[in-house]
Amino acid sequence: MIEARHLRVLRAVAATGSFSAAARELGCTQPAVSQQMKALETSAGTPLLIRTGREMRLTQAGEALVRHAAGILAGLTAAEEEVAAIAGLRAGRVRLVSFPSGSSTLVPSALAALRAAHPGTRVSLVDAEPPRSVEMLREGDCDVALAFRYDGASAAEEWDDLVVRPLLADRLVGLVPEGHRLAKAESVAIGELADEPWIAGCPRCRRQLVEVCEGAGFVPRIDFATDDYPAVIGLVGAGLGVAVLPELAIESVRPKGARTVTVEPAVQREIVALTLPDLAQVPAVAATLDHLAQAAER
Repeated sequence: MIEARHLRVLRAVAATGSFSAAARELGCTQPAVSQQMKALETSAGTPLLIRTGREMRLTQAGEALVRHAAGILAGLTAAEEEVAAIAGLRAGRVRLVSFPSGSSTLVPSALAALRAAHPGTRVSLVDAEPPRSVEMLREGDCDVALAFRYDGASAAEEWDDLVVRPLLADRLVGLVPEGHRLAKAESVAIGELADEPWIAGCPRCRRQLVEVCEGAGFVPRIDFATDDYPAVIGLVGAGLGVAVLPELAIESVRPKGARTVTVEPAVQREIVALTLPDLAQVPAVAATLDHLAQAAER
């Protein structure tokens, strides 16, 4: 009989490549990992790992088991949480992953309201940009992922297998130095910034910027690129270039020395909360989705 604890150990070994590294990740000893792998291979009736030098390689059977492990563990987590909530033993736990500007704007008020309503609910938070955050959800490494995608997202960014809770549409706005010639303009066509030096944000935002500019007939000259939104705003404020950022990113930072301007054509990203179908039935997860939606309405 295959046990969930054995599957968790197998996933750790597959991810790290060795028993000792898996032991460090799981917070146990190397002999314990070895014993659990032997027990799992006995249950499976076939070898799951092959030692190659200092690393472990999965057999075909091991690869199949790892592939199914995420869904199995997510289902078990959903069952455990729902049963515990029904029995009144505990309110539950939620592992939340969010992109940085969501973590600094939507998440704080949502979690404060969740704690007030359900004091026993424990929530952990990790920052990750999509698509990595969505991968973490599918791999069973989180319960809720706060994510975004831009208009016209590719098929690779489809979420048909997930429960999608729409939260808000986050428009991109322009950011220019206070003394810029367009700082007081009500609206700016992005083509008017064609000759400016640009400061770009995260990789996905960078791609979106290039696509929008190319649609306006020019290729932006990107002098600086950083995943840190406050750094983008600081560079613009110092007069080193212009940028376009989501409104949520600007909301979380006081743009010292910089001015926001409306940019045309309008571009926006869809902000959503994602979870797996099984996990959507867990009371603590459902409550987290509800409070994220309420935070987005404010």
